[in-house]
Amino acid sequence: MGDQEGGLRARLVAVGVALVAEEGVQALTLREIARRAGVSHGAPRRHFPTHRELLSAIAREGFARVAAEAATAAADDGRGARERIAAVCGSYIRFAREHRGMYELMLRHDLLESGYLGLRSVSLPLFDLLTTLLIEARTEAEAETGSRPATATGARSGAGSDAGSDAGPGAGAGSGAGSDDGPRTGSDDRPEAGFDDGPESAPRPGAAPPRVTAGALWANLHGIVQLWEWGALKLATGEDDIDALLRAALDAHLGPDQR
Repeated sequence: MGDQEGGLRARLVAVGVALVAEEGVQALTLREIARRAGVSHGAPRRHFPTHRELLSAIAREGFARVAAEAATAAADDGRGARERIAAVCGSYIRFAREHRGMYELMLRHDLLESGYLGLRSVSLPLFDLLTTLLIEARTEAEAETGSRPATATGARSGAGSDAGSDAGPGAGAGSGAGSDDGPRTGSDDRPEAGFDDGPESAPRPGAAPPRVTAGALWANLHGIVQLWEWGALKLATGEDDIDALLRAALDAHLGPDQR
């Protein structure tokens, strides 16, 4: 492909990027892109035999921008993994809200399914970044759990043992306080509050694999953006700050922030 031909291809894509930003996905016709690029309406087909291939090339530019912004947000500059996850998610939400046309184009199922330009694989780096950060966040939470002093749970457990020994032989027999049959319970036979596996941010037994959690969080981001733009979330929650919804989503997937 000569420089002139390569230049035309790049110009067609650039025109499409500008057009979708100005007028939305519905404006991305071959004829209008060609007109704005200053070429005949048949010229784009020399580089993009189908309309779908041209749209895929335009969408690829959107994925590249999202990836660049996410990489900046995730920079390892001394922040913890959870804070970097929040920054990545925030950058994604901002992009989706500020570039509605491009965002809609990027999520078009027919483009992703076509396989042209590998759009599906181009979208995976962001997903992989979230997965990696989630693994780091869990590791940090586990390390924090191991470095903390005895919790109120442990103190209460120890206190119960001491109380039983001070009261004399057989003092706990009637209440079952010294029994090894299972976790201590209150009077209604439910486990006492506080008997947990550590801070809320640490992964519990049975926690979903990081990649599954990343998928759930990613889906949550899409839902927040769409429902917020439609006005449904404001109406349902009375919340005026979309960041509050993001914080709630992070708490739901990572556990409450313990800072």
